[in-house]
Amino acid sequence: MTLADILASLFPMGHTVTVADGVIRGEATSPDGGMLHVLGLADEVSLGVEDALDIAGHVLDIAGNGDGRPILMLIDSSSQRMSRHDELLGLSEYLAHLAKALLLAEVRGHRTIALLHGGSAAGAFIATALATGTLVALPGAHPAVMDLPSMARVTKLSLDVLKAKAETTPVFAPGLDNLFRTGAIHAVWDPAIPLAGQLAALLATPAAADHRDRLGAERGGRPKAAAIAERVIAEVCHG
Repeated sequence: MTLADILASLFPMGHTVTVADGVIRGEATSPDGGMLHVLGLADEVSLGVEDALDIAGHVLDIAGNGDGRPILMLIDSSSQRMSRHDELLGLSEYLAHLAKALLLAEVRGHRTIALLHGGSAAGAFIATALATGTLVALPGAHPAVMDLPSMARVTKLSLDVLKAKAETTPVFAPGLDNLFRTGAIHAVWDPAIPLAGQLAALLATPAAADHRDRLGAERGGRPKAAAIAERVIAEVCHG
C-alpha cells in the first residue's frame, strides 16, 4: 500500500496530513469521530538531527496542550542519517530526545501508536516506532534493530554464525516475523480490510503497561525476559 492508500483506509472521515522532505505532520478524524495527531517518516528518509528535533518539538507541543488526543506515527524510513554533520552534532542525543518526548506524551495521557508500513532500522527505528506505546505493522514492513553485517562487525562473530543463530533465535534476526515473535510488534494488520476498523479496535482497548516481554515469551521469541523482569520486581518488593 502507498502512503496515500494507507491514509485513505485509516481516515475515511478525513485528514489534513502532509508530507514534506520525508516528514509527516497533520491531524485526522479517528473512526469514532474524535481527532488524533499524525506524525512520522515517509519515503525511506534517513532520520537526522533536524528532523528528530522537529518531530520531537511537535510531540512536546502535543504533550503540553492537554487535549489528550492519540498520536499515530506512520513509519517508513531507513536508519539514522550517518553523516559527519549529524555525528558531530551528537545525533544519538537527538534520537534519545525524540524517544523521551514520545514517552512523556504517553505519560501525559496521549496514546502513542506507530504503524510501520515500510522499512526502519537502527536508531531511527528505536527512536520512533519502538518508542511508542504500541507498535503495529503491515505485511511487507521490514524492520531491523541492526542488520546482520553490522551485528557481525560489532560482535566480531562471523556472518555465517549470526545467520545460523538468526534461523532459530529471533532476537538475532531482523525482519517483521522476528520482531513480532519477540513481542516488539503488537499485531500485524490486514490491509485487505479497512485499516480504520483495526485502528478503532486498538484505540478502544485501554492502554496498558508495557508487556512486550510477556508477548515475547508467549510467542516463543524472547523466552527469558518476562521471567527475569518478574523475578527482579519480586526481589525489589520483598527485599
